[in-house]
Amino acid sequence: MKARIYKPARNAMQSGVAKTKTWVLDFAPSERRSVDPLMGWTSSGDMQSQVRLRFDTREAAEEYASDHGIDAVVIEPKTRKPNIRARGYAENFATDRRGPWTH
Repeated sequence: MKARIYKPARNAMQSGVAKTKTWVLDFAPSERRSVDPLMGWTSSGDMQSQVRLRFDTREAAEEYASDHGIDAVVIEPKTRKPNIRARGYAENFATDRRGPWTH
């Protein structure tokens, strides 16, 4: 069995970081998906593709994979570049702006 261990990225539609603090172990699909000719549904006989395990730490995920004989690949998360300075809407109209505010 092959799997990947990663830390999920934040949702692109939201600015929050919910569900990004845990590590996830996903199994790689072991067989191709097939399309039902009548209804057009996509199906697979692979039950492991439905399993997603969450762990608090990377070490716990790696330990679980090694204990259960799973060949896991760890994908390191990309770090976010923090804002240099948080700005609010009112700062658009501040008197000490570097340049004049125009429409």
